[in-house]
Amino acid sequence: MHNASYHGIPRVDDRRIVSGIIFVIRNGLRWRDAPTGYGRHKTIYKRFIRWSRLGVFNKIFAALAGKGGRPDQLMIDATHLKAHRTAASLLKKGLFPRRIGRTKGGLNSKLHAVCDGKGRPLVVALSEGQMSDYKGAALMLDALPRAKTLLGDRGYDADWFRAALADRKIAACIPSRANRRVPIPHDAVLYRQRHKIEIMFGRLKDWRRIYTRYDRCAHTFFSAICLAATVIFWL
Repeated sequence: MHNASYHGIPRVDDRRIVSGIIFVIRNGLRWRDAPTGYGRHKTIYKRFIRWSRLGVFNKIFAALAGKGGRPDQLMIDATHLKAHRTAASLLKKGLFPRRIGRTKGGLNSKLHAVCDGKGRPLVVALSEGQMSDYKGAALMLDALPRAKTLLGDRGYDADWFRAALADRKIAACIPSRANRRVPIPHDAVLYRQRHKIEIMFGRLKDWRRIYTRYDRCAHTFFSAICLAATVIFWL
């Protein structure tokens, strides 16, 4: 990000543009409805797209989350984000997957997340809505920070996932599925703290363009999620 001029026209300050991007995403506006005080809506939109393609917001989120210190406790969960018809209208296959799938609730995307004991997101991933929780966990496994315990609901009760956590010396606090012949015990008192990740998802969904996906491209929608997570939890 820089503030040089182009052909004699002063470049709109990047901080002003970022404020405009945040305003649009938080309030669920169309880009053309961005207040003029933030600059031309085309400028706001073009910089958001360009920075998204460069992974700027993803890198900012990862850098700030990485400075939060080593957590004693991790929590993992996933939530569905409804895809608006403007995002789902181009469901055709292309060079890059759109991360939109079909479930009983219609077309949606699924946000997988790992947060610390304070309910602050550390790792996030986006997938098609029909992806199972434990397959989503596999997307984030290599990025898991070191911790003593991981809390998850019974959707993460898979032998391979428990073994992967054990290899990382992370104790699993996960209730057993009903079809397990021999249930694996877990700390029920500790498990009650898992509500913090549900609160985290709720705060993210307060941003209207997160609650409903309007972006056709997965990288722009994921950038919006990373930006929201950064502003809400790490600034």
